[in-house]
Amino acid sequence: MAAKDWQKLCAERKEQQLQSIPKEWLIQTPPESQGNVLDVPETCGLLTDRELEITNTVDVDALLGKLALGEWSSVEVTTAFYKRAIIAQQVTNCLTEIFVEQALARARVVDEHLKQTGKTIGPLHGLPISLKDQFSMKGKDTIMGYAGWIGKPAEQDCVLVEMLYDLGAVPFVRTNVPQTLMWGETYNHVFGRTTNPYNRYMTPGGSSGGEGALVAMRGSPLGVGTDIGGSVRIPSVFCGLYGLRPSYERLPYQGAMNSQLGQESISSVLGPMTVTPAGVRRFTRAIIDAKPWNRDPLAVRKPWNQREYELEEHGHGIGMCFAIMWDNDVVKPHPPLIRAMEITKAALEAAGHKVIDWIPHRHLEIYQNTERIFGADGGHDFRADCELSGEPLIQTMSPTEDAHEYALDQPLAKVLLGEPEHISAFKLWQLHKEKRDLRKSHLDYWEATKAVTGTGRPVDAIINPAVASIACPHGTNSDAFYTTMCNSLDLTTYAFPVTFADKELDVKPPPHQFRNHEDEAIYHLYDAEIFHGLPVGLQLIGRTLEEEGVIAMTELVDRALKAHKVA
Repeated sequence: MAAKDWQKLCAERKEQQLQSIPKEWLIQTPPESQGNVLDVPETCGLLTDRELEITNTVDVDALLGKLALGEWSSVEVTTAFYKRAIIAQQVTNCLTEIFVEQALARARVVDEHLKQTGKTIGPLHGLPISLKDQFSMKGKDTIMGYAGWIGKPAEQDCVLVEMLYDLGAVPFVRTNVPQTLMWGETYNHVFGRTTNPYNRYMTPGGSSGGEGALVAMRGSPLGVGTDIGGSVRIPSVFCGLYGLRPSYERLPYQGAMNSQLGQESISSVLGPMTVTPAGVRRFTRAIIDAKPWNRDPLAVRKPWNQREYELEEHGHGIGMCFAIMWDNDVVKPHPPLIRAMEITKAALEAAGHKVIDWIPHRHLEIYQNTERIFGADGGHDFRADCELSGEPLIQTMSPTEDAHEYALDQPLAKVLLGEPEHISAFKLWQLHKEKRDLRKSHLDYWEATKAVTGTGRPVDAIINPAVASIACPHGTNSDAFYTTMCNSLDLTTYAFPVTFADKELDVKPPPHQFRNHEDEAIYHLYDAEIFHGLPVGLQLIGRTLEEEGVIAMTELVDRALKAHKVA
């Protein structure tokens, strides 16, 4: 296609999206100069008092309880969240697919089942759930940020969508992603840029950035993202959410679209994103209890283990030992993150737990191995998908106007490794072997902490930043190795909010001895005034396939933080 053809294709698809919004749901949007738009759903006048009550009920357990009892119908809950999602779309540009009538028709089926039988369809009965634009739905495009994927509707639902229907849920919107998915921000030529509702000058992260912005706006009670290098956790910490990165194949990915399909050394995984921990637990258990291994041949045959959730292997949650990784020896975190780790340490110690320092182990080697695996095809996959329409491959997330002076178009991986090289199968196998050896080395290192914990066990979990920065200006989020390390080592990881940046408390320190150009750029990026008021989150790292334990440990940390703040 000629350049004008792909641009016309994108413009037509964007107009189609606009036409799918009910006209009565359009609002008077705030000026672009208004950064924080979190209060727009409360002030724009579109939502009724009851719809505000419904959408402000952030605890998924509470929502499901009212739906199960018929106190709120699925139709009214879905309508309320749909209206709020459309508000979020108008101020943050977070959505891709909008299908109001189909979602409400599904909600009516759910309500009728409860009315006729007196029973719920399943554990997610009536709950509206938003999905990242990777999860195929029959009859709908899965565009995934590529112009060349427009007009290619899916022939069937992916396994996750099939299971959500069987569990009683109401899939109701899909959300924006970056072209190629391999960015910690969210922008593509088809739907444009998604912004952070806490400050629209900032990115919501990526690649599940549409989910991050939507859930932060309370436009969805529970979103599902994917994570191959931090794509659930980065938007979660940037938008003040809880988000789980499970281990490879614990949750069903079959039938979902992806970049680099066939690359299975570092697998992409799906995970929930919510405003409270209850949603993460409820979703994860519901999917596992439904035996996804009977639908997805790669799904791990491991039922929900309640003993793991009760922390049987971690002293039943009493007198545990956590390790804090203050720095990964590659990029130094910004001051709000240092303070968040200090807060978390104090909260855990006040709750009777021990906290020690985690010394990074071979992190730069893991980073280089990971990036070489991701780049093993020399970028062929990305270029081929762009060539379908003739659109250019996006080289930067930085805006063409009002760009931040510290935009990082040359991430550390490119500096260390150069342009991606299309390597032979044999060379790729050597990278896989190296990765396996690094995993074994890291496992042994973790096990050796048994000598210093005082519990008779190795460290129960590691706590550290998910990104070296909190939500940052568009075009500046180049660092992803705090998260990607977990993808490479396949460590179950859970992002959680801690506090908010405070310009009085989070003063910029003097320069340290920079390790690399990215470390230097991220140091200069920090401005206490610009970052003031943004969410600050961390991640808790557990072992491979330890979803139940990691969920329980993060809930324990969350309770300790809340108790510490009250005290």
